[in-house]
Amino acid sequence: MNRAVLRGCRIYAMLRAQKKHISFHTPGHKRAGMDITELAYSDNLLSPTGVLARTQEELARIVGAEASFLLTDGSTCGIFAMLYALREGGGRRIALPAYAHRSVFNACGVLGFEPVCMEQPRRRGIPAQPSESEMARALAGADALLLTSPDYYGFLPELAAARKLCDGAGKPLLLDGAHGSHLRGTPCYAGIYADLWVDGVHKSLPALTQGALVSAKGAWAARLEAGVQTFRTTSPSYPIMASVEYAVRLGRNARIEAAALRARRDLGALENDDWTKLAVPFGRCADEAEARLAKRGIYCEFNDGNYLMFYLSPATKLRELKKLVHAAARLPRGEIADAPAVAGMGGGKTVLLPPKSAVGRTCARDCGLFPPCMPLVRRGEAVTAAAAERLAAAHNTFGLTEGMLSVYEEA
Repeated sequence: MNRAVLRGCRIYAMLRAQKKHISFHTPGHKRAGMDITELAYSDNLLSPTGVLARTQEELARIVGAEASFLLTDGSTCGIFAMLYALREGGGRRIALPAYAHRSVFNACGVLGFEPVCMEQPRRRGIPAQPSESEMARALAGADALLLTSPDYYGFLPELAAARKLCDGAGKPLLLDGAHGSHLRGTPCYAGIYADLWVDGVHKSLPALTQGALVSAKGAWAARLEAGVQTFRTTSPSYPIMASVEYAVRLGRNARIEAAALRARRDLGALENDDWTKLAVPFGRCADEAEARLAKRGIYCEFNDGNYLMFYLSPATKLRELKKLVHAAARLPRGEIADAPAVAGMGGGKTVLLPPKSAVGRTCARDCGLFPPCMPLVRRGEAVTAAAAERLAAAHNTFGLTEGMLSVYEEA
């Protein structure tokens, strides 16, 4: 904890200044302290006029926005709020990556958007960012462009090209920066390019889980505020809000950034664009490597069957990173499986099948691993043997019902 930064945090100072009191208010644990509700001194996030209003104004200035809004519902709330703002601005079709986070597709469904998907060819076993030509193609048939920056493997889209395309078409650029809050202060930060963007602060900065920030520039700010008021919780957590303020104010950690680049080299990880994401190729040995590391108390962010993804942050301890390098460098590795997606044939009624029984059938619902919560098999694709095996073996998934896949009935 950087105490100098903490001393400049308005929400933390407000909470610390209050004396203990008798609680006849929520939350139900009745331990009056930092976890409080809206009281006479604490301001109200639904209509802030005090410390929360000042904090949001200062955070907007820090990230380069017209307006920024504290979220205690994670980046998902920010995604919904951004698409609400886009709809208020007349948008109905949105160009987005085929392997966008599921919250993006959920927001499209709730708000009535038609997704115009940009194809992402798989390279080295992972989906590549959309090319400039693919962005241009999709944007021509859409009202806005949404990109993931960075993606779950630490790769950035062509941000400058995306901005130029949107400027030329007179259409807004939205960025899902859920995994990129730590990039502020670099040329890669989402806020440099986007009209609307979300920072999943808790994912790559030292904030409590679900802490996030959504921001906008220009006329989009008022529309975004309406979206935030629609989807944000009416019971925000003050500790989470305080942690978001602290994390956004915190500067970079040059020592751990340099150590992360050395670790990437020592582990033979992918040469990506994001120092916080170590993508270590284990191929067919990924499950074995994950299990052996877990026995030593080392847990990765996710295992996609090819790579173990180790997520760092400015709060990562050097000694722990060294322990990871020492342990992971000795583990066996196998070849990367890089099977392309296969279009399926189907429609009409659906049936639930165990993964192995679903091989060859057409998937009726996006499904994948959680995290990273992007599709492993998309609706309309054939379920491959490799995908079925991965879904059956994964600890956490989405899009399945009691471990079974929704597929179309065969004619």
